[in-house]
Amino acid sequence: MKKATGILVLAAMLAACAKEGTVVRGDGRQGSLEAEARTFLEGYNLRRAALEKKAAEAYWQAANSGRKEDFEAFAEADLATRKFHSDREAYRTAERLLAASEGFDPVTRRSLQVVRLAYQENQLPPEMLEELVRRSSEIEQTFNTYRATLDGRAWSNNELLEMLQKTTDSARRQAIWEALKGVGAKVGPMLLELAQVRNRAARMLGHGNFWEMRIRMQEHDPEMLLAIFDRLERDTETPFREMKARLDAEVAARLKVPVEALMPWHYDNPFFQAAPPSARVDPDVFYEDRKKEDIVAIAQRFYADIGLPMDAIIARSDYYEREGKDQHAFCTDIDRAGDVRMLLNIRPSAEWMDTMLHEAGHAVYAAYNDPSLPWVLRDSAHILTTEGVAMLFGALGQNPTWMVDYAGVDRARAEAAAEALYEQRRREQLLFARWDMVMFRFEKALYEDPTQDLNRLWYDLVERLQHLRRPAGRDLPDWAAKPHFTIAPVYYHNYLLGELFAAQVRARLVEIAGHQGPAATLSFRGRKDFGAFFRDAVFRPGMRWEWPEFVRRATGRPFGPEAFVAEVR
Repeated sequence: MKKATGILVLAAMLAACAKEGTVVRGDGRQGSLEAEARTFLEGYNLRRAALEKKAAEAYWQAANSGRKEDFEAFAEADLATRKFHSDREAYRTAERLLAASEGFDPVTRRSLQVVRLAYQENQLPPEMLEELVRRSSEIEQTFNTYRATLDGRAWSNNELLEMLQKTTDSARRQAIWEALKGVGAKVGPMLLELAQVRNRAARMLGHGNFWEMRIRMQEHDPEMLLAIFDRLERDTETPFREMKARLDAEVAARLKVPVEALMPWHYDNPFFQAAPPSARVDPDVFYEDRKKEDIVAIAQRFYADIGLPMDAIIARSDYYEREGKDQHAFCTDIDRAGDVRMLLNIRPSAEWMDTMLHEAGHAVYAAYNDPSLPWVLRDSAHILTTEGVAMLFGALGQNPTWMVDYAGVDRARAEAAAEALYEQRRREQLLFARWDMVMFRFEKALYEDPTQDLNRLWYDLVERLQHLRRPAGRDLPDWAAKPHFTIAPVYYHNYLLGELFAAQVRARLVEIAGHQGPAATLSFRGRKDFGAFFRDAVFRPGMRWEWPEFVRRATGRPFGPEAFVAEVR
């Protein structure tokens, strides 16, 4: 049956090609090549769309159930996609057509660029592809089903994080922090083995290591990326140091610990990637009287108000905690044709309000793509642009203007807390930037030499970039407790690049609104023009252009750190 279907599809494509003729533009040779390229891409889009949909549905099922058989089904579907892209003859065809594509229609040429990258990464022996998928799936399942043990019983991440935030006893905080890191010792050795396999795969494809390969596959220039991170480290060092001194004084006073004795467990986030609650304002107080269902309703009302309704997305999504379910949050575009879903574990808190708005940002980006684009281009312009959009919207959850407009917070109460909330937002930006630098530097070093003392390197970077003290005598793979090393390898830098893009977009929204004052004070209420900007300038272009050109067109200026640095100074 499958063979018959494939023959019918091929016959239809050949008939269409014959009907339109082979000369499209230029001389006969060039026109014939472009017709061949379109036929090749039509077949590719049909096959890959079906494979990706099956894999996305399988992952959705596995993330919701946590069952071994569901993760195995996902691994099988993911492997099928990789094997499809391992076709050496198809890869050669994509390379040949791309090399001759100078005069092609821009959409056809761009499609060939994206397709070539997809094939290039998978030009590996079947046994290597199988090993990569198997090892990654095993680690993901471990993360999804792992429950830390403390006081002789198992706890979810949410429960441990709440305990960490509430207790003031240093010994108890340390025990909770160590429990949160416990999964690292379990998956660390598995991750090191996976890193070695990934490096072998990258070398087979002509790259020095997996990090270098992934950076280039994401259409980044490694030297440009390193230059941006070097500049950000320099430009944020002084504001970060000054901010952390004030933050440390607050934490020390709250926990009754000398500043010089503060350790990583004295901060509420186990990786210090988010700021502890401000001594002046706790954003959770604005949501503590809400039900978890209200968090979804608030986001739904907001997106509808700016002209990006998401009712269908919400109907397909899964929002609340359940045994066996993935404890984190993500958005998935099942088919690039409207089936967009989110998975969260919502509780009524400021953090989950942020997360709901963040994942919904990803969701509307995917849902409002341009259906006239070929399937392969019906995606965000780049990882960093969808992350930037999600971060821009996520930050609104603790913005006083937004909370009045959409979360029903009393205006006088919000205005009284505004200065503290704005300062807390600046803390979040600086803390996350420095944390992202740790991930970026560590992951680069991990793949450059997986045999080095990674546990020591991790805390070298934590001390240098986050100004935290390393726990005395601790020699455990705490770094491995971060699931991104498995589920999104060599990805984390795109979050910080996304913050830069978000700051650049905020600057553009200020221009659109003719707003006087900082971007943080900008109101979204009733701004259908903002929704139109996102839909038309950000979402609909898809992958039509390489990301630097897309950013220039969308924001009116080249990509850079200037807007972000201006916000945090």
